[in-house]
Amino acid sequence: MVEVEVEAEDDGDGRARRLAASQVEVAVTDPRLPAARRCLARYFEELAERFDDGFDPARGISASDSELTLPAGLLLVATLHGAPVGCGALKLDRDSGVAHIKRMWVDRSVRGLGLGRRLLAELEAQAVAHKARTLRLDTNRALTEAVAMYRTAGFSEVEAFNDEAYAHHWFEKRL
Repeated sequence: MVEVEVEAEDDGDGRARRLAASQVEVAVTDPRLPAARRCLARYFEELAERFDDGFDPARGISASDSELTLPAGLLLVATLHGAPVGCGALKLDRDSGVAHIKRMWVDRSVRGLGLGRRLLAELEAQAVAHKARTLRLDTNRALTEAVAMYRTAGFSEVEAFNDEAYAHHWFEKRL
């Protein structure tokens, strides 16, 4: 794992953390590239640690490389000083006007910098740019921070719209 240093000396007003946050770059990335692979591997590792019964990506709804490459979808990767520190993906269904958020993850070393919200906002902007009218996602009850973020970002909890094996919450937002 690449370690990213964000715990710089701070004078108490948060300037070092704000500086680190301002240096994070977010870009659409080919899911086959090493930075993308690293993010997805860390995402899967964290889910395996946090979920009650572990995590096996083969049991969940797919988000393959081809599904995360335009025109089918896209993958955002966030980097800090060149090291991958977060990701989020969209699967686009142009016929229905629905975009599905997948693979949202922020490295523990940069949590608290607002990167999760930034990735979510960029995914929403990408969905709008690709003509989606509705944004959907599902998540696990163990991801309490994510559930709270989705609720405060304007997502409404809805009835299950898929059979994701690991989902306990389903959310939707009209764009």
